[in-house]
Amino acid sequence: MSQTDAFIADLFRAANEVGKLSIDERRRIVDRAVGLARELRIEAGVRPSRGHNDALREIEIAALLAEAGGNHDDVKAVLLDLADMVTKLNIASDGKTK
Repeated sequence: MSQTDAFIADLFRAANEVGKLSIDERRRIVDRAVGLARELRIEAGVRPSRGHNDALREIEIAALLAEAGGNHDDVKAVLLDLADMVTKLNIASDGKTK
């Protein structure tokens, strides 16, 4: 299992156990996922959308709102969205490197 695959599993685990995570743990995993998504975008050659329709930016905003509100369902949704994005970018990145 690659490090990226292991991290994706960590994102799903965190989403399922969001109530057990501290605010700092939530922030760290979201920051790691956003950073990884940015790196994978570069590797896959995916350009961010121009304007206000950038999916990663929307997820970052949702993460900030979920953190401010403290709603576990919102945090879970953000973590699942990030896991989905990282998974798709990982697949696209693997296709570019082969």
